[in-house]
Amino acid sequence: MKKILGACIGSCIHVAGILNFLKLSEKHGYNTMFLGSACKIDCLKQEIDEYDPDIVAVSYRLSPESVMPVLMELKKKIIDEPYLSKKVFILGSTKPVADVAKKLGIFDVIFTGEESVEEIEKFLGKKKVFAKGRIPPQNVLERIKYNKPFPVIRHHFGRPSLDETVKGIKEISLSEVLDVISIGPDQNTQEFFFNQDEMDPGQDGAGGVPLRSEKDFKNLYLASRTGNYPLMRCYSGTNDILKMAKVLLENINNAWCAVPLCWYNELDNRSERELEQSIAENQAVMKWHAARNVPVEVNESHHWSLRYSPDSVAVAAAYIAAYNAKIMGVKTYISQYMFNTPSETSFSMDLAKMLAKIELIESLHDNNFTTIRQTRAGLYSYPADLDKSKGQLASSTFLQMQLNPDIIHVVAYCEADHAARPEDIIASVKIARKVIENCLYGCPDMKEDKTVKDRKAELITDAKLIIDKIKMLGRDGKTGDPLVSPAIISKAIRSGILDAPHLFGVRAAKGTIRTMFLNGKCVAVDEKCRPIPEKDRLDRISEKFEN
Repeated sequence: MKKILGACIGSCIHVAGILNFLKLSEKHGYNTMFLGSACKIDCLKQEIDEYDPDIVAVSYRLSPESVMPVLMELKKKIIDEPYLSKKVFILGSTKPVADVAKKLGIFDVIFTGEESVEEIEKFLGKKKVFAKGRIPPQNVLERIKYNKPFPVIRHHFGRPSLDETVKGIKEISLSEVLDVISIGPDQNTQEFFFNQDEMDPGQDGAGGVPLRSEKDFKNLYLASRTGNYPLMRCYSGTNDILKMAKVLLENINNAWCAVPLCWYNELDNRSERELEQSIAENQAVMKWHAARNVPVEVNESHHWSLRYSPDSVAVAAAYIAAYNAKIMGVKTYISQYMFNTPSETSFSMDLAKMLAKIELIESLHDNNFTTIRQTRAGLYSYPADLDKSKGQLASSTFLQMQLNPDIIHVVAYCEADHAARPEDIIASVKIARKVIENCLYGCPDMKEDKTVKDRKAELITDAKLIIDKIKMLGRDGKTGDPLVSPAIISKAIRSGILDAPHLFGVRAAKGTIRTMFLNGKCVAVDEKCRPIPEKDRLDRISEKFEN
């Protein structure tokens, strides 16, 4: 086992920082020895000779004016000794002291307290996080392994102009706070990239960055080739989505595909695609990425919750989306769990809903299909008051950590007020990272709460009723597997088996379901606002539809 020797040198008596470092080192398998406070350089040298550590960690947290004589003595008596040249020397200090120490160039690493626990753990884990020129993995699975035990951090970014977005991506990359930058294109890009004569110039920059050529995508990617070299990704677009998939993979090395199953069509007016046609096209995009071994995320479940579907429909939709990805040949499925959606959902009921989704989705695991957990906060849960919004960001991140996520999609605290700028993203990620650190250090298990467990079991039962009801629509066997048949899935939406209040008046949907919140959960209700058991709701739908 490697050894670390620690000491507070000179007149420094502030031991908390170095003791925390040594405790963290022990977690990574190091043997440690601490010489205490106000350790003289001669004493330190003697102990180095006797203990023979691999790493010498010294701390000095007094004024920068008094540190130089101490460091010069350390350099002369210890660091400049040829027989000690292979040892690693670390300084823990305040930032002003670090500025003085850097001029001497005698330390391999200097910690000032601004570093995250993640950075320190990477150093201790020999991941060389501080080595210049080191590029972190450029594959999402490898990046997840590289970051463990910390999740990969992702954020959405797209400003109203291309130039501003390019500059912003470079600034974010240099900050090294993000692992994944998700490009946010404007609606013109998503819908009309391949038919630009249909674009409305008045909508340029609406909702994101205007991208009008493959070169524009490439320029965004090139801007990210600095700092910690974040991965890049982008949503599928809402028209010509297979052609867009090729553009994204070739120009930004799209880290993973994100495509809906039932959306970006006449249901949500994101394009003019008909429902059944769009489901088939979305499945084709999943299959295309699967053939190239690119991970796939299906944005499905939270679209139902955004439109105030009952929680049971959201859970069933989560399973159906994952099932479709598996049948399309996807080997690595990125399962997104959007919390706080709808925003009226309580924390305990939200956790129960996500745990129900996880149990159903991960029941699909086998040697050819595995899932990655990705969490995020719901955008509409953020208040316009920016101070309160910071609280929402922090508390939602705390709740998300109950799922042990592999990826956390941070949503900037400012989003209810304005689209995130680089400084907003950097600040938001720092808030989230501190919450993550605290949770990894030790956190109560909220999954064991009885109300959470009871609600989870209830949702799994109800979701299975919905899934079985959809299967019954294809009982004649003419359409093949009902859960992947575009015709049957479309029929399930038109009949109201899958339904949402916000789909009222949409031609391709039923849109007659009513929901309300009861003790923090979103449930279906009748005309008199009385909760309806899921079995009763489905029985009524089937009778009406079949007649």
